[in-house]
Amino acid sequence: MLSLQEIRQKVGKKVDTRDRRKEDNLFALLVQRIDPQGKLLRTWELQGGVSAQVTAFEIEYAGGQTKKLLVRRHGAVDLAHNPQIAAAEFRLLQLLRSAGLAVPTPYYCDPSGEIFATPSLVIEYIEGSTEFAPADLSDLLLQLATQLARIHALDCSQWDLSFLPQQDKIYARTLSARPAKIDESLDEGHIRAVLEAAGPLSQHNPDRLLHGDFWPGNVLWRDGRLVAVIDWEDARLGDPLADLANSRLELLWASGIDAMYSFTDRYRSMTALDFTNLPYWDLYAALRPAFKIAEWAADAHAEKIMRERHRLFINQAFETLASGRAYLD
Repeated sequence: MLSLQEIRQKVGKKVDTRDRRKEDNLFALLVQRIDPQGKLLRTWELQGGVSAQVTAFEIEYAGGQTKKLLVRRHGAVDLAHNPQIAAAEFRLLQLLRSAGLAVPTPYYCDPSGEIFATPSLVIEYIEGSTEFAPADLSDLLLQLATQLARIHALDCSQWDLSFLPQQDKIYARTLSARPAKIDESLDEGHIRAVLEAAGPLSQHNPDRLLHGDFWPGNVLWRDGRLVAVIDWEDARLGDPLADLANSRLELLWASGIDAMYSFTDRYRSMTALDFTNLPYWDLYAALRPAFKIAEWAADAHAEKIMRERHRLFINQAFETLASGRAYLD
């Protein structure tokens, strides 16, 4: 006679098998939408996704050639911010590919969730990996700065990007009302007080396309070369300094203060921007990890380093504003 534990294990296996079969059927349907004569060869889950569930799959086309693709299924948080996020990212990737930027090719979009019951996007699978401990940090920083400058230099005047949110409106919403709980361990109250006192920022730079989350985790490398910038669901229009500030904090966390300054100097040499408001954008970027650092950090030691470097980051912004000098003078 089977024990209760053995029965549960068997039932669990049956449920897992049914779920797996259902998932395979959905992917087979997706393949048919991409190529009516195509065949699904395999699927496998990718780890590390936070805002979306990412699954890789391999398709065999009617002619016999095979290709690896990814399907991104956006989560509830992203959909709450923008129910049309899959269609927006699909359209944006089409435009960026046409401009020659290093981004995945988009293949299919299901904006209504007809297949997976949630909006999904199919893009190219790019062979590459993220890099947090490069053999040549200087070269990595140069490539990152070059890529971000290229994104911000795009002439989008011929594109209809009205489907993207405006960074200044997001900034205003973030500061319009204080949350019920403030993360004082990151000095959130002081940060907000400074930003609130400054009021709406006078923008000195023209609106540009912003990636929205340009950091080492959203860049793929192969053989020491940057091959793709991924995860464009946070793209928006606004002051390029907003993108730069977020990247600066992420690089400070990943590689230290010298790396942050080196990246900034390289980026600055490639642009003709007004950097007056960078300390404010640094402080705005410093609000993102409120109540999240413990979740983002790999362990207690990493959390300690992140908190220490966050303090360095906000202090350099506070000091610049207090001095009244132009940033990076």
